[in-house]
Amino acid sequence: MKLHTPRSRALGMHLILMLVTCLLASQVLLAHEGVLSPTESATPWGGDYFPNTLLTDQDGQQVHFFDDLIKDKVVVINFIFTSCSDSCPLETARLRQVQKLLGDRVGKDIFFYSISIDPLSDTPEVLKAYAQRFKVGPGWKFLTGEFADVTDLRKKLGLFIEGVDNGRSKDHNLSLIVGNQTTGRWMKASPFENPWILADQLANTLQNWKQPSVEESYANAPEIRPPSNGEELFRTRCASCHSLGPLDGQGIGMRSIGPDLIGVTRQRDPAWLSRWIREPDRMLAEKDPIALELYERFEKIPMPNLRLDENAAQAIIGFLQEETDRQQTLAVQTP
Repeated sequence: MKLHTPRSRALGMHLILMLVTCLLASQVLLAHEGVLSPTESATPWGGDYFPNTLLTDQDGQQVHFFDDLIKDKVVVINFIFTSCSDSCPLETARLRQVQKLLGDRVGKDIFFYSISIDPLSDTPEVLKAYAQRFKVGPGWKFLTGEFADVTDLRKKLGLFIEGVDNGRSKDHNLSLIVGNQTTGRWMKASPFENPWILADQLANTLQNWKQPSVEESYANAPEIRPPSNGEELFRTRCASCHSLGPLDGQGIGMRSIGPDLIGVTRQRDPAWLSRWIREPDRMLAEKDPIALELYERFEKIPMPNLRLDENAAQAIIGFLQEETDRQQTLAVQTP
């Protein structure tokens, strides 16, 4: 029989106290984790934050913003109006590129919503025609509702800026918001953002717990050259609607939005081209014959006025000329 010394008994009591302390701590931790569990209320941006605004989509179906549109979903939301002649067509064209990159995931685990800030003019019928002009696919709703309700929704989403969004439909800040309501992860994005970046944010950054990234070989990636000022302007301002030749990755097959621009500097008068880049809305209003022909040929989608000055226009024209020369040289060299 082994006798316990005072030292061994003290050590045993110390171990027992440590065990009790650990058990109590684990219970507190589990209780704390229960409060933060994603199955309960991991995010403050739930149904008690977002208004459950009643909206009507382009098919005339009524939906509620929180319950039907964003609850437990990964979404991209922007605010437009169909008579807009500057930023809205650009945003819609850019998102159409993103939708094309995401493929059939749009409508399954990623959803697009464009909400009108001009509900008096943008009826469901008008929104449906607008969506058809841009050839949007499934999973993208165009919505309208009461003006006051839509304004409140913009404020909740952080897409309303006092002094900028003054209530007139022609004045609104140029931001998208993308988010995952389940996790509470939301971020703003620019309508001029690279489509691959937006697609990656939606498919991976916001919900990589749902579906793994598809591995792509770097050998298939296009060669990246240091961009000139003209190329930067083209990629951020023009590439939403225009491609540059059959191998241009930024085009993503979107030639139906606007014409391919390889060779355009040889087809158009330089002065006309410069003014068209700077003042397309004025040229349409003046019924310039070339401008009207382009407008009719490309689904009556107006060329947006991007507020570019003469220097920016010349930089873009210079890049278009350089790219035309480069691609034609490559075509000659390729067997």
